[in-house]
Amino acid sequence: MIRFEDITFRYASSEALRLDSVNFEIEEGELCLVVGPTGSGKSTLLGCINNLVPRFTGGVRTGRVVIDGQDTTLLQPRELATTVGYVGQDPLAGFVTDTVEEELAYSMEQLGFAPAEMRRRVEETLDLLGIAELRSRDLRTLSGGQQQRVAIGSVLASSPKVLVLDEPTSALDPIAAEEVLAMISRLVRDLGTTVVIAEHRMERVIEFADSVLLVSSTVQHGETREILAVSPIKPPLVELGTRMGWQPLPLTIREGRRLANPQRRAWADEPPGLPVPTPRDEPKLTAKDIIVRYGPKVAVAGVDVTLHAGEVTALMGRNGCGKSSLMWALHGAGRRDGGTVSLGDETRISLVPQTPSDLLYLTSVAAECEQSDQEAGLPEGTTLALLRRLVPGIEPEAHPRDLSEGQKLAVVLAVELAGNPQVVLLDEPTRGLDYGAKEALSDIVAGMAREGRAVLIATHDVEMVAQTCERVIVMAEGEVVSDGPTREVLANSALLATQVAKVANPTPVLTVEEFVHAAG
Repeated sequence: MIRFEDITFRYASSEALRLDSVNFEIEEGELCLVVGPTGSGKSTLLGCINNLVPRFTGGVRTGRVVIDGQDTTLLQPRELATTVGYVGQDPLAGFVTDTVEEELAYSMEQLGFAPAEMRRRVEETLDLLGIAELRSRDLRTLSGGQQQRVAIGSVLASSPKVLVLDEPTSALDPIAAEEVLAMISRLVRDLGTTVVIAEHRMERVIEFADSVLLVSSTVQHGETREILAVSPIKPPLVELGTRMGWQPLPLTIREGRRLANPQRRAWADEPPGLPVPTPRDEPKLTAKDIIVRYGPKVAVAGVDVTLHAGEVTALMGRNGCGKSSLMWALHGAGRRDGGTVSLGDETRISLVPQTPSDLLYLTSVAAECEQSDQEAGLPEGTTLALLRRLVPGIEPEAHPRDLSEGQKLAVVLAVELAGNPQVVLLDEPTRGLDYGAKEALSDIVAGMAREGRAVLIATHDVEMVAQTCERVIVMAEGEVVSDGPTREVLANSALLATQVAKVANPTPVLTVEEFVHAAG
């Protein structure tokens, strides 16, 4: 169905090859998961499938792309609209109309479908994706999961043979992510659609994948277990299987629990010793009765929050529960209709938003880093050094808008963290980051906590929370419904438990390191 023949690509602004002699073939009706380090070229590879790369990105590409037996190398992206459906990392940025029904019909209007055919396909798509009740809704009032399904529906309506998805669950809560992935799996199994999906949170997708495409210095394609066995990037469950020597490598929780049975029985007789929370230090931020309203909707309903020095706190909950509204209210740059926020003396507060590109306005990464050093009074090169710890390999002369979403986030993180704030608010900081970058971020956050800073992280990434946070606050409908130690909140949750916690249940082990250490 999709064949890359000796594809090589580099951007015009760089001599470095982004893709080098890439050859692989994806069969019809296959779900292929594309993985690789942040900035390795996954989005570039996806863009080659429908010729967005190099038609809209510039650069030089050689080799051939063949789809369904047709050489598409020289075709314009619009000529592939009924062959390849493409959904980027930010679905909202791709919407061009106002309502769900209009968005589903838009691509067919541009392709000249007859009105009767358009109406039929819109109705079929609404039913297929389970969004019929949303037909008249304003796109900007939808939750993240709903927006993602509409974005997929807008390309599915024209019945493409291939569906290309770039980070479709990166900003979704676990339930919304499962709904989107179940829908994608149904397209593959029931309709025979070929799906190519890039996703950093591999643990969400791996059980659905028929094959894996590993993008690094070279590109490898093969059966899922075969590629993961040699990949430096592994989801926690596969990493656990590798560390424990389990064969075959587990790809699902059911397989993991079966392989872990002997260890779970041993722990039932002699529970392992697990770390306990450290005592809290003095408060750095105290918020009382925070209220945020948008018209008649109450986004935050009288929330109290205290952030302590040296403590890393996770803020969790489904999309639309009020996490971001609360963080902006705490920072002071966002709306706050009631309540008070108190900071310690000479306490500086910093916020990294969900859309980090909003804070990038200079023409190169080096300029952004130099500006950060100057504004914070830091030695030259401090911000750039921090960036290289987060994501190695970003070229200082690259334009920030040319970076991947994960790289943009890393630049903003470096700029904000270099200023040495005492209270740090991070809104979905792991979006677009691979496991290595998330580990580097966790190390930096842990270092800030050791230096006495208070850190609040709004995230859906339970694996990162288990690795990094001591405390978890869970919100629902604008209210706090749970607030306690990470182990207590995550291990006892059917939705927020990590992969390792699900394998080890009922023993509250959260991470691969904890499991391996407890197993002796």
